Formats: sequence, C-alpha cells, structure tokens
Amino acid sequence: MQKKVFQLLVNNTSGVLSRISGLFSRRGYNVESITAGVTADSRITRITIVASGDDEILEQIEKQVSKLEDVRSIKELEPEKSVYRELIMIKVRATPEQRQSVIAVADIFRAKIIDVAPESLMIELTGNQQKIDAFIGLLDGYEILELARTGIAGLGRGTEPVIKFD
Repeated sequence: MQKKVFQLLVNNTSGVLSRISGLFSRRGYNVESITAGVTADSRITRITIVASGDDEILEQIEKQVSKLEDVRSIKELEPEKSVYRELIMIKVRATPEQRQSVIAVADIFRAKIIDVAPESLMIELTGNQQKIDAFIGLLDGYEILELARTGIAGLGRGTEPVIKFD
C-alpha cells in the first residue's frame, strides 16, 4: 500500500464535497485525509485528498474522480514537487509544575501556546505529518486531553503547476 496526495479544483457548488466523498465510499477507497476550502477565485474550491492503496486502486481513484461533473482538474501532488502542511491543536494536561516543560517542547517545534487554563495548555502547530507525529510523540509523558488535526493541505512548487480558469 502506498499513499498519494491528489489536488482537485472543483466548482464551488452545494454538495460537491459530498459527491466526491460518496464516490470514495461507494467504491471502498481508503481516504486518509481530506481538506477543502475556497481558492482566490470564489467560484473554485481546492480539495486535497490523501488516499492509500496499490497502484491500480490509486489510478482508478484519479480516473473516477476526474469523471465527476464538478471536477475541473485533478492532479497528483508529488512530494518532491509540492509542499504539504497540516495543522494540529492539542490540549495537554499541565499542572503548574509541568507547564514549563510542556512549553519547552512546544518551543522546540515552534508551536504556539494559544490557551492557558489552570490545569491545561492548548498548543497549535503547523508542519508536515512527520513533524506533527514527532511532536505528539514527545508529549507521550503528558496526558493529552483533546486533539484536532486538519489533514493535509498542499500546493505544487513554483508557477508551472498553477491552473487558471476563465
């Protein structure tokens, strides 16, 4: 099994994300993450999907998604030609005695403390999946109260892969 990151540009219409996720569900394709948001052109939504499977399944995903009515463009975001980022917000139990050590770990990763409560800290971190996973690993000795991850967002490097629509 391998992973591929697909970037879709779709018409910003009601139900488009539901139709795309429905295709994955009907066909039994595995989605590891999916993110969506409007682009600089409010008529277009960018959807980033991380899917896993063998070569045949990943090829079928690309073909099936490209046939959907609202899909204007689909391409693979190759790791060496793209930048991927993910956001995590994590709430950690931290007594006053533990607070400085949790903050020190956050500082190493250039994470931000975004909320402080008497018994917890909420931390925000942006980075690639490996950085996020390493950060969570270093918090292993602390109680993680809540965690929210966005999934991957990505763009191709440079100006070559930019697609414009009239």
